[in-house]
Amino acid sequence: MSILRNYFLNTRSKIELYLPAQPCVLCGSMSHDGLWCGACDAALPYLDELHCPVCALPNPTGEVCGHCLTHPPLFTHTTAVFSYAFPLDKLIQGLKYGEQLALAHAFAKKLMQRIDKNNFPDYVIAMPLHPAKLRERGFNQSLLLAATVARELHLKLLPSACRRVRDTPPQSALPWKERKKNVRNAFCCDLDLTGKRIALVNDVLTTGASLNALAEAVSKKGAIKISTWVIARTLPHS
Repeated sequence: MSILRNYFLNTRSKIELYLPAQPCVLCGSMSHDGLWCGACDAALPYLDELHCPVCALPNPTGEVCGHCLTHPPLFTHTTAVFSYAFPLDKLIQGLKYGEQLALAHAFAKKLMQRIDKNNFPDYVIAMPLHPAKLRERGFNQSLLLAATVARELHLKLLPSACRRVRDTPPQSALPWKERKKNVRNAFCCDLDLTGKRIALVNDVLTTGASLNALAEAVSKKGAIKISTWVIARTLPHS
């Protein structure tokens, strides 16, 4: 690390000490570290173990898992920050259903730390909401995440490239085996993406059915390399 960079990092650390503290959203103690304190951050369920590079499910070798070999999804790589477990699950629910929109920026910062800076996509696309759901919720949490990541990493966001054309029941309300059928033909893409590399952004990956359906929509428009960026990966035992 250069002396100049070291100087700026030390200066920033000193400045942060004098910034107003705020209550940690998890434990309530005063924090200078952001929305949650350093101790709570250390306790979050980071997805640090070896996992399948395609679907992000943990496995002993870190190689492509058997399911992705026999039933490969249309996306070829997944970047995930956390396992979808307590208390991270409560934070995501607070964003989606509690309108705690500041969490989107905090999650996006964590996601940016894991994205391969040497393999950027041409475009970033967020998981779209059906207009009826968007009117009900008032915002699309995946678009908030995607917009922050795209802005900070200087990537091109396509906020209107894809649409959700079927107002399907929430995936979380359905058994895993029914989720693929639920989102079949639920999305369409309106732009020509011939030869383009695409990153699809969503909050949580569970079975991958929704992201695979969206990947199908962009692949039909010519996308050649599709990756997924998610905050959390649901593990089977949960």
